Amino acid sequence: MTAAEDACELAKVAARAADDKKAEHTVILAVGDVLAITDYFVITSAGNRRLVRSVVDAVEEAVRTTFGRSPIRSEGVTEQQWVLLDYGDVVVHVFAEEIRMYYEIERLYRDVARVPWQD
Repeated sequence: MTAAEDACELAKVAARAADDKKAEHTVILAVGDVLAITDYFVITSAGNRRLVRSVVDAVEEAVRTTFGRSPIRSEGVTEQQWVLLDYGDVVVHVFAEEIRMYYEIERLYRDVARVPWQD
């Protein structure tokens, strides 16, 4: 598997793990052509802070189990409103629903391709 294929698969594993924990409106955006810092964004949201934490934990566990990787860094874990898990080639954003609606991050990247991740 190439590095690009590996990154795409990691994004899909993260998206599925979030979905398994009842995250909503999960999308994978291929941002590599417009951002030099990463290849994919996984963006998802949860109805409350407790669920944000549960989704973050599930994503970290799934990626660790499947790829043996942990985030290079994470931000927002304490606040549980917008948690960012940075895997280098993939950045996972887990939002509380109201915070996601406020920032509308997908709007900034509306011209990039969306990657299908559901079976």
